[in-house]
Amino acid sequence: MRKTTVGAIARLVGGRLVGGAHGNESVHGKASVDSRVIGEGDLFVAFEGEHVDGHDYVGAAARAGAAAALVTKAVPGLELPAIQVADPLEALEILARHELAEARASARPPIVIALTGSNGKTSTKDLLHAILAPVGDTIAPIGSRNNELGLPLTVLELSETTRFLVLEMGARGIGHIAHLTHIARPDISLVLNVGSAHVGEFGGLDNIALAKGELVEVLEETGTAVLNADDARVKAMQSRTCARVVHFSLTDDSAEAYASDVGLDGAARASFMLHMGGKKAPVSLTLTGEHHVKNALAAAAAAAAAGVGFEDVVAGLRSAEQRSPGRMQVSELPGDVTLINDAYNANPDSMRAGLSALAVLGHERHTVAVLGEMLELGPESEKAHRDMGVFAVEQGIDVIVTIGCGAHAIHQGVTETRGENERAVYVERLEDAPAVLETVKRPGSTLLLKSSNGAGLAKLGESLVRTWAAEPTKAEDAGEKA
Repeated sequence: MRKTTVGAIARLVGGRLVGGAHGNESVHGKASVDSRVIGEGDLFVAFEGEHVDGHDYVGAAARAGAAAALVTKAVPGLELPAIQVADPLEALEILARHELAEARASARPPIVIALTGSNGKTSTKDLLHAILAPVGDTIAPIGSRNNELGLPLTVLELSETTRFLVLEMGARGIGHIAHLTHIARPDISLVLNVGSAHVGEFGGLDNIALAKGELVEVLEETGTAVLNADDARVKAMQSRTCARVVHFSLTDDSAEAYASDVGLDGAARASFMLHMGGKKAPVSLTLTGEHHVKNALAAAAAAAAAGVGFEDVVAGLRSAEQRSPGRMQVSELPGDVTLINDAYNANPDSMRAGLSALAVLGHERHTVAVLGEMLELGPESEKAHRDMGVFAVEQGIDVIVTIGCGAHAIHQGVTETRGENERAVYVERLEDAPAVLETVKRPGSTLLLKSSNGAGLAKLGESLVRTWAAEPTKAEDAGEKA
């Protein structure tokens, strides 16, 4: 956050000074709802949640160095300067809008890049960070902060030196992205794809396209829309903006950024020839899965629209590493076991991409797909899960473990295709999964965990990594005691 005072914040959001506030206290750090990450000069935002009340942690935030707090009620014995408001989320949005407006009025305003899509938002944001950060001060937070809370918190990380601000924008209905763009209007809007993620909430792919397209509608004539030419619904969004339009593509060599000679190495890491701006260069990614080629093209096109040179784009892509957890996160474990945790989110497109990567990565190895429910698919959910079981078998996966009642149709698809045998395993309860997977894995196994976050497989993967990584130490300890 650019340097301000408690009094200025109170006037801006219509709040009342409480606690130890006099109004002249300096606030110059970030805003956060988590007292554990508060640092010197930060603004702590106390939300009263269903299970946790942030007001109970105002004292911890003060001890950690917070300059002030946003509160909605009295806090007994409060000495930290604080601003009491009726709605902390609305206050954050007002503060974020003001912060960005101030930054844009400065001598060197930041370039705001916003991206959306059914798949690949966070991975593409992380690729953009790899390209942009060596060029100039870049804000592109780890993980998915793409909603009404995460986005203003990201904007409030702005400083006087910020050159690039990269924002994810998610949607669970029509109008959601429009609301987010009201908080932070982009200079460059990147739309990756229109897929079946959350289709149950939207009521169809056309409604998803309508919502995602809100990101290009807000652009001014001086802005740039970066669109996926391989997705008909995304490409059609060019009629919804007055801004300049550029395309990226895996198949269309008339696009401003396109790829040729796409391949995978034995570790399922993609390589391709990047063509952009009349230049070309080979790019080898360290990320797992061929689907990252499309993400890399999107990031390259958006970075070029932001004025980054071709050589810097290529260098950034080549150096990009896995940054956000739960997305094709590869752990090499004792006993020649590889575990890929890709269970932060899932829909049919991303699960197919993960299974395809497993088939390549596990070539000449023992492959295990650990699959959970894909949430919010609506009336087509059962068919989508059954089809996924069939697809997993077609990929030649050795053992397919399905976890949870909501994913049982995957198991049905597997057994209808492969039959009932030890290569098709169904685990009803998540807590039983570790013991089952212990019996399934063997030396030379590669396991993929893939599901929506709500299915709990991401935490399962983290737990397995901790447990399996410690096994040699336990064995050594036992040997020493013997």
